[in-house]
Amino acid sequence: FGVTGVLADPTVRVLDAKGASVGVNDNWAAALAPTFVQVGAFPLNIGSRDAALLLSFPPGAYTVEIKGKDASEGVALLEIYEVP
Repeated sequence: FGVTGVLADPTVRVLDAKGASVGVNDNWAAALAPTFVQVGAFPLNIGSRDAALLLSFPPGAYTVEIKGKDASEGVALLEIYEVP
């Protein structure tokens, strides 16, 4: 594998079972901060290059794709929460 660092500037994309994009984010929006608190997620620093999405999903299968900018490599942490 050979990758040791954290993926510095991730982009997250969610695809449905047919491969169509249902959501994508490069740099998270500060408007999501209250939702992080609501679901018990750790807070992201304002201005960070972390990626975060708030989506509603109909039943089905989905794939999450995480990539680094400019083909950068690193380790990413993906967390999924159900928002009441």
